[in-house]
Amino acid sequence: MIEIKPYNIKDRCEVAVPGSKSFSHRILIASALSEGVCSIDNALLSEDTLLTMQALRQMGVRIEENPDNRLLVYGNSGVLRLSTEPIYLGNSGTSMRLLTAVAALGKNAFKLLGNERMNERPIQPLIDALLQIGVQVRSISNNGCPPVEVNGENMVGGAVDIDSRISSQYLTALLLIAPYTDNGLIIKVSEGPVSKPYVDLTIDVMARFGVSVKREGYNLFQVGGKQTYREGAYEVEADGSQAGYFWAAAAICGTEVKVKGIVEDSCQGDVKFSKILESMGCLYQKDTDGITISGRNLRAVEIDMGDMPDTVPTLAVVAAFAEGTTVIKNVSHLKTKESDRLRSVVNELVKMGITARCSDDELMVTGGQPRGAEIETYGDHRIAMSFAVAGLATPGTKIQDETCVDKSFPNFWEVFEGMYR
Repeated sequence: MIEIKPYNIKDRCEVAVPGSKSFSHRILIASALSEGVCSIDNALLSEDTLLTMQALRQMGVRIEENPDNRLLVYGNSGVLRLSTEPIYLGNSGTSMRLLTAVAALGKNAFKLLGNERMNERPIQPLIDALLQIGVQVRSISNNGCPPVEVNGENMVGGAVDIDSRISSQYLTALLLIAPYTDNGLIIKVSEGPVSKPYVDLTIDVMARFGVSVKREGYNLFQVGGKQTYREGAYEVEADGSQAGYFWAAAAICGTEVKVKGIVEDSCQGDVKFSKILESMGCLYQKDTDGITISGRNLRAVEIDMGDMPDTVPTLAVVAAFAEGTTVIKNVSHLKTKESDRLRSVVNELVKMGITARCSDDELMVTGGQPRGAEIETYGDHRIAMSFAVAGLATPGTKIQDETCVDKSFPNFWEVFEGMYR
């Protein structure tokens, strides 16, 4: 447990966040499937991405970690080695969903499993889609959740429908393996997708690796078969989701924080969280080397966050310090994250004396004067980091299980404390 120091943030500060988790997963997978050696600079090395790396190694991919934060990945052109041991993916939903599809490129059975929470997180829509293109895949527990068993010896490709109401990662998983199918894929999105910017991010990565995607908005995607990703040098940009915690710190403390390395036109949807803070009353400044937020009197907003789910807990914390009731819409898919984030956020805000409630698809927070509390994190990195920000303006705030941030931001506490006077 860690206690947050209140009222101790510098009037002006600059912070640097690690590489994007979303980009790191996708670039690692594309590199592993590529035709040669890929170098990756600024990849995030966190619990989740290390699980992806270990899984790829079990599938026969050689990955070297160099001291200069550069990875060398020796692509196998989509030819996977049989893993005699189950592939363990903890509670990394991204790893489980994307690698379930990657495992379909193998000609033998792979078993992918996770921790107790992972076994509650749905994957049936991806299973249904893979079955349509000849993959033998099943939920071992017959409940539509991991663990899963995958055998792609009969995969051919073709037309497939996918329901992406719960997660855009189901769609991303299909897109990433599409070039390695014999017939390519024509993917029709029957429902959704949520988190649309993550689909754009996937297509951006594929383009960098030399594979183009024909698309009609977010409804239809076409990728030619019998292709490989090209080898080359790739770089991961700074993580927009992680930047949000530090912009939120500026918002609630009335200070100025620049997050370096963040670009306004990024494919990462969470970069737009800075503009939401502007709509709540903060000052927004785009610089050549990052984006700066300066805190001012905060006012409530009503906003659809379907495309920015990872910043919802952060927004909810900021809303606790704003005048009025903030209504956060289109967030039902947060129930299946590392924790049920709607319920987790409400529980901890109420503990801090804030009026908060959720429905099936909305989160409502009425601003007030939060008081310090001992915050349960539910093993969820984003709950820990969001409520750490609340502690900057509420004496007595303590964060349980603070090491859960290792999932996505191993040096979070070091960077966080760098804001202190």
